[in-house]
Amino acid sequence: MLELTQRLIDAAEGGAPVLLAVLVDPGPLQLPPGARLLVEPDGRTLGTLGDPALDAAVARAAPGLFSRHGARTLYAAGETLAERHTEGAPAIYVEVVEARPTFLVVGAGHIGRALARLANFLGYRVAVIDDRPDFADPALIPEADEVICDDFEAALERFPIGPSTTIVLVTRGHKQDELSLRKCLGRGAAYLGMIGSRRRTTAVLDHLRAEGFPETELDRVRTPIGLDIGAETPEEIAVSIVAEVILLRRGGTGAPMYYRARRSATPARS
Repeated sequence: MLELTQRLIDAAEGGAPVLLAVLVDPGPLQLPPGARLLVEPDGRTLGTLGDPALDAAVARAAPGLFSRHGARTLYAAGETLAERHTEGAPAIYVEVVEARPTFLVVGAGHIGRALARLANFLGYRVAVIDDRPDFADPALIPEADEVICDDFEAALERFPIGPSTTIVLVTRGHKQDELSLRKCLGRGAAYLGMIGSRRRTTAVLDHLRAEGFPETELDRVRTPIGLDIGAETPEEIAVSIVAEVILLRRGGTGAPMYYRARRSATPARS
């Protein structure tokens, strides 16, 4: 279907994301594998998997799938979709098709450069902004797709920010962070974080609150940023920040995945 294919192209090139569902294994249903269904963020659909019940199950699951991004194979279980494989159940491949996400680093110091390396490794389009020519040097940040040397406010006003943009403010001081944050609030970024101590970042948010910025927007600012992993070096701090970005993007909990099996004590032999 030409319309369906064009919608996928639009999503991949920066349009609104769309959920693609492909029937991989029809199970007991007499349906052709490869049938496709698209679900829009507002719930509208295009195409069909060949069965109204399957289409409805995908549409019901779509909001949660959009929030997790990525791709997976799900299995029809009554009126729902399950991740656990069920013998004989129809299998459906689902993928959120969207533009390559952007990781915008505001500040090209040691932490900013470490963030650029990590974000590039994770497949983001990386952009870095700094107002110092000695820092905003592409030779120092080869992993960045774009390095912008300009006044922070001016550069952020021009920069396209949207639901696929992650923004991390790691400038050289709270004044630059506050000026930059003003230009980022209310623009719908997927993640907006600002580095700094609790005291300093609270003062910045209090200034913006006094200026009339909506509480709902200020509540979306992650600050201080990162997960508490005891990070000390710029690279470790960057890992803690990126880990939080992944956690929020994929819907994780941050809880340790390690567990220790209980072992019954074996009585010592006399």
